[in-house]
Amino acid sequence: MLLQNKTILLGVTGSIAAYKAAALASKLTQQGAAVHTLLTKSGAQFVTPVTFEGVTGHKCVTDTFDRNFSYSVEHVALAKQADLVLVAPATANSIAKLANGLADDMLTTTVLACRCPKMIAPAMNTGMYENPVTQENLDKLRHYGWTVVEPACGRLACGDTGAGKFPEPAVLVEYVLQQLAEEKDMAGLRVLVTAGPTQEALDPVRFLTNHSTGKMGTALAVNAARRGAQVTLVTGPTALEPPPFVHTIPVRSAAEMFDAVTAAAPQQDFLAFSAAVADYRPAQTATEKIKKSAGALPAIPLAPTKDILQYVGDHKLSHQLLCGFSMETCDLLENSRKKLQKKHADLIAANSLKIEGAGFGADTNVLTLLTKDGAEALPKLSKYEAAGRIWSALLHLRRT
Repeated sequence: MLLQNKTILLGVTGSIAAYKAAALASKLTQQGAAVHTLLTKSGAQFVTPVTFEGVTGHKCVTDTFDRNFSYSVEHVALAKQADLVLVAPATANSIAKLANGLADDMLTTTVLACRCPKMIAPAMNTGMYENPVTQENLDKLRHYGWTVVEPACGRLACGDTGAGKFPEPAVLVEYVLQQLAEEKDMAGLRVLVTAGPTQEALDPVRFLTNHSTGKMGTALAVNAARRGAQVTLVTGPTALEPPPFVHTIPVRSAAEMFDAVTAAAPQQDFLAFSAAVADYRPAQTATEKIKKSAGALPAIPLAPTKDILQYVGDHKLSHQLLCGFSMETCDLLENSRKKLQKKHADLIAANSLKIEGAGFGADTNVLTLLTKDGAEALPKLSKYEAAGRIWSALLHLRRT
């Protein structure tokens, strides 16, 4: 419920993609938002007001002069309530109106009165979208502070293939969450996060790795981005999609992660290393597949990998704050305190694989945050919530 207590005005115009706006309204409502739909007359040719009222629980407004309403001046009252305006889908005609201040229906009248942030998602034929007039109108909206969500490319309802396809509702929800989900208390900060496992090649077929899924590191990256930070995510191989609004650098081995992190580290303010980096790699990587043979098992000599946390801790700048992770199966606090001191970290997020709801693969975590001044045991939280507590702890250290 990341949009609890937020009011969103959803403008729906006369595009064939209007039917997808109902799913968008539903997803935003599920996140806790109060969604008020402004449906143009042409939009109502594709989807009815009843649909939006059913998924949002709020009246869908279509007529500027409708007398059946509870507001004294409805479009002004809606504008004052709004935390965000999202026009999706937006036709070329509606874009032209909004860009030039026309106010001839409930949607354009209300939006013109809004002082809140505004987003727009164009959806139309490729030729209409690429027309210089449409592009000029979109540039004008950007100039006035609108966020323009670029359309997808693909096969359009008209049969053409190209730009102009309405983004999936999940993509638009991410844009809304980026704007509204968190206070921007990390604005201006540069943040580096590591995530996932590393894979250390034994031969062209096999590798040594661990059970990390990258969920904790991705949650750290997403939470920081929503709080206004400029985020770089260095991630080993995972099944997760790269998070939006984050610069993602994919790597495979511990050596690749070391190189990517050390190249980016000097420019950062906060660094959080949640990746499960292999401590050892095969001393030699076979050029051909190691064949199974009868008799004794083959020996696999190992060599240590470079310690990323140690290197960054040894070389961190005076303004930088460093968070490491400690996953243990015994003596959690003792081993984590040793790591805090040895690695010159400012914060260690420690968890135990023996605690239910913590560790690899789960959507939750149970962390203890250790600093030189003490330890704070957190309850079981979603990894996104746990990520928020980690950044808040680093912000507190930055202020003190």
